[in-house]
Amino acid sequence: MKRLLFLILVSCLPFLIHAQEQQYRVGAIGFYNFENLFDMEDHPDKKDEEFTPDGDKNYTKEVYEEKMDHLARVVSELGTDLSPDGVSILGVAEIENRKVLEDFVKHPRIADRNYSIIHYESPDFRGIDVAMLYQAKYFMPTSSKALPVLIYNDDGSRRVTRDILLVSGLFDGEEFHIMVNHWPSRSGGQAASQPYRNAAAAVCKRVVDSLTTINENAKIIIMGDLNDDPTSPSVKDVLNAKKKKTKVRKGDLYNTMYDYYRKGIGTLAWRDSWNLFDQIIISKGLLDRVSGYYYHQPMIHNKKYMVQKTGQFKGYPFRTYAGNTYLGGYSDHFPVYIYLIKPL
Repeated sequence: MKRLLFLILVSCLPFLIHAQEQQYRVGAIGFYNFENLFDMEDHPDKKDEEFTPDGDKNYTKEVYEEKMDHLARVVSELGTDLSPDGVSILGVAEIENRKVLEDFVKHPRIADRNYSIIHYESPDFRGIDVAMLYQAKYFMPTSSKALPVLIYNDDGSRRVTRDILLVSGLFDGEEFHIMVNHWPSRSGGQAASQPYRNAAAAVCKRVVDSLTTINENAKIIIMGDLNDDPTSPSVKDVLNAKKKKTKVRKGDLYNTMYDYYRKGIGTLAWRDSWNLFDQIIISKGLLDRVSGYYYHQPMIHNKKYMVQKTGQFKGYPFRTYAGNTYLGGYSDHFPVYIYLIKPL
């Protein structure tokens, strides 16, 4: 079996590997924060005017097309070490609407994968949403819905944020449940905003509890930009995501990204410190080697061309903008993914 060097996005492509006379079918599933993929139009009901040709960022057609090309380059690489078709399921965040995804999946770098789209408009005041892309020959959705995260300001008014996308379906014939997340930011301070992310985690935990009550071996994946690290209260306490597989019991979750975090490896940087906000957390059903697919390995896709070479953000993920200055990068987050395997 090839040794995997980087952690990458979601891809569940049936592909055979051999290990000590045993054959395995391989799948990869991942997540990528696209960092402000807007459509250039000014929508009056969204705070998106800076991402227009006349806006402060001078967000022109040329910028939009280069951004698309850069994102497509990254996605075209994800999971290809073991899966010829790359990632078959990809959760994404910070996309403005379905239109930008329709443009994205047509990009020549990935068009032959025929990604389908699951997307719902969320109430976020900036208009950014989460979504899921999937290759229909590997995944067949059976249901999907947007789960609201209900949080409130001190005056009792609702504080709008991104919905959580819940998709259930058949992954190479097996029932999977996937939640794509982009939890509330740390705006206003980490401690002051912590209850908001705890509330988002609680939505995911209720879904997990419901599914595992019906089937304790349910195969569940929670992925996304959580705006928290693996040791933050939302992840460690509310989700109760364990850092060791041996500690996972019935109804528990396992954080596939913890070992990266322990080693100081992150997916984004802030004030010369690394965070690992982009995480993939799985249910016990994906650890048990009883039947079907089970968890094999996590990856972070952090190739050299995706790293800022100079300036204030040297060494950070190569972002698209620094303030209103166009840098021409990819995203301020690295994508993550996991490999799943199934004995044949």
